[in-house]
Amino acid sequence: MKIRVMVVREGRPSKAELTNPRAVFEFMKRRVRGLDREHFWRMDLDARGRCLGIETASIGTLSASLVHPREVFKAALIQGAAGIIVAHNHPSGETTPSPEDKEATNRLRRAGELLGIPLLDHMVLAETSFFSFKEAGLL
Repeated sequence: MKIRVMVVREGRPSKAELTNPRAVFEFMKRRVRGLDREHFWRMDLDARGRCLGIETASIGTLSASLVHPREVFKAALIQGAAGIIVAHNHPSGETTPSPEDKEATNRLRRAGELLGIPLLDHMVLAETSFFSFKEAGLL
């Protein structure tokens, strides 16, 4: 039996430095424009905070992002990420995290600790604003 493992990237690695929430927002804001459902992205980072790749981990509904640690960390492990940042959009434009966002963040943080790939931030994005769990002291 043969097993073949592939990493599917959404575009070429940019090597953008994602070392603070504003940089992540600037990097992601074009992806958020015009979306009518929640999208959940994972950015794989090297040890210097440069983006190795980005992947859409899930596409949810108008008001919910359906995400599981298994899908979030699968390609990050293969990619050799030193850390990850996750982000999802709120089509409503309101960036206040929901209780479900907070629970998902805690699950991802715990999974990252077990796998040795820390969750560096979780960002809630709108077209013109953002919320950073790290900046808010929730991560």
